[in-house]
Amino acid sequence: MATIEILGVPHAYELTAPTSCPHALVFIHGWLNSRGYWQPVISRLSVDLQCLSYDLRGFGESKSQPEADFSQAQTDVSLTPNSINEFNLPFDSIYTPAVYAQDLAALLEQMNITSAWLIGHSLGGTIALWAAAQMPECVKGVICINAGGGIYLKEAFEQFRSAGQRFLQVRPRWLSQLPLIDLLFTRASVARPLDRHWARQRVIDFVMADPEAALGALLDSTTEEEVNRLPQLVSQLPQPVYFLAGTDDKVMEPKYVRHLASFHRLFQYTGDNVIEIPDCGHLAMLEQPDAVASHIRSIVYG
Repeated sequence: MATIEILGVPHAYELTAPTSCPHALVFIHGWLNSRGYWQPVISRLSVDLQCLSYDLRGFGESKSQPEADFSQAQTDVSLTPNSINEFNLPFDSIYTPAVYAQDLAALLEQMNITSAWLIGHSLGGTIALWAAAQMPECVKGVICINAGGGIYLKEAFEQFRSAGQRFLQVRPRWLSQLPLIDLLFTRASVARPLDRHWARQRVIDFVMADPEAALGALLDSTTEEEVNRLPQLVSQLPQPVYFLAGTDDKVMEPKYVRHLASFHRLFQYTGDNVIEIPDCGHLAMLEQPDAVASHIRSIVYG
């Protein structure tokens, strides 16, 4: 496992070999997931496209707080251009999508990646959109997978936030040692049962996620202000933005994916920037890696 300090916080990442393509693909996982979920897609793309995947702060094998001995100089890097100020961001939390996007900006700068397509799953899609706004020169385009929204339904979001908090309260470390516990995770949020290898990884990521990061990312990404800001964000992005939706996704239904996609100029009244993947739930990169990789390649190569 390779690690890199982003604003003083150690992050785990994986980077494939350079290729002749001038653009790197940067993969951003979703809530309570980790970089490993991208491996089936990356294995199909890395032959001709360089791929970077990393664990978000507080998830997977990335830490949630700065190491005690990191240099003060690292915290002084300012990576937020004036364009982000249009959105009047509240910086009282370190777990908003916009702040995670700052982590990503620092990561790309440290790795000297100057031309990237961002590919984000679920919450990672929102982070990718924010990063595109913060780095218009570096980010050439965004592909959101199982990501959408932008419409705040008060009762539904309150129920979701409450259920999420309860969900996080029942995850002792020993849970991952229970026999057959992974069977529950083979079916959750997917159209067809996952291989037990991936179910086991879901259990590990669920149990090991930093409590503050897990709760903070959940609550800070689902406020009324945050949700209602998304359409404005998408409408102002100059880069191409595409959305891959699972036809059987019950977490982020295709209608909500299309809603957010409709604010981008590529939508063109008929949803030209939305691609629906049949027989697919909320984990498209595990359920349909061939289709996801094929769509990514065709979009990037245009």
